[in-house]
Amino acid sequence: MWCGAGPLAVVAAVFWTQCVLLDRVDAKKERKKPKEATPQHTETYNATFSNSEEVGGSIKVPENQRVDPLGSWMDFVKRPVGNFPAKCRKRKRPLPGPPGPPGPPGPQGPPGSPGAEVTPEVLLQDFKDMIKEATERRAAALDRQTSPSQQPTALLTLEGMTSYRRIEEAFHCKLRGPAVVDKKTLVELQNFQTPPAKGAFLRGSGMDQSTGRFTAPITGIYQFSANVHIDHNEVKRSKSQLKARDNVRVLICIESLCHRYTSLEMIVGLESNSKIFTVSVQGLLELQAGQYTSIFVDNAAGASITIQNGSDFMGMLLGV
Repeated sequence: MWCGAGPLAVVAAVFWTQCVLLDRVDAKKERKKPKEATPQHTETYNATFSNSEEVGGSIKVPENQRVDPLGSWMDFVKRPVGNFPAKCRKRKRPLPGPPGPPGPPGPQGPPGSPGAEVTPEVLLQDFKDMIKEATERRAAALDRQTSPSQQPTALLTLEGMTSYRRIEEAFHCKLRGPAVVDKKTLVELQNFQTPPAKGAFLRGSGMDQSTGRFTAPITGIYQFSANVHIDHNEVKRSKSQLKARDNVRVLICIESLCHRYTSLEMIVGLESNSKIFTVSVQGLLELQAGQYTSIFVDNAAGASITIQNGSDFMGMLLGV
């Protein structure tokens, strides 16, 4: 309340001084010009003006109305103080305090409706539908890329996705009878046969069992393996002592040119105490159409060795 009293007192004092001065000026003008009948025109404040009129500036007083300084002052003094805008010192707002503790949890909502029962049959059917939709989209994309002259691509089915590609070229044959390899000799094994027992196979026309050679029908990657059973009893009977260079090599060569082309090779020594031991060799070879492969045995010992019947030769086409 004291914030607005100080400025009001100053305004009131200034207003009273101006009113007194204006009254004296009017009295002097009347004495100097007594014959003029024209009323005076004066601009001053009036206590009955609105706030906008007081702030906006002076108001024109009608010509037939005289300003009463005392009345104006009394009206101004009796004017409610609250109508005047007052500027007080800015009060500091209190800083917000720390947040209070969280309120208690609300009541639990009503339970939802029970979900649908999911069985393995439903899941399997959904999976089949997803596979079918994916294959249809794939087939549609391929059909857009295929020319009209070509036949449309067949849709894949779930059963067809689990099928396997048939291997067109494959064989598994065994040596028909024993073969003697003299000392310091390289021999190509021949005279194979398909075993009568179940499990052996001969697919395609690439394997010639009489010559022991497999001819590649097409250019591609082939896998070969051989298990050669060797009887080195003659080496043990010889009076000569085994040397470091006495060994046996088993090779699978291309076109019988073991040193020109890449070959599959296995080298073993003759220190075995048993009468018969087995040498195994396997690997991958790339063959051009018309090239053949076969097994070679190189005896570097000082006595002959015998390749036992039942030694097998296997191969298959992996891909182009």
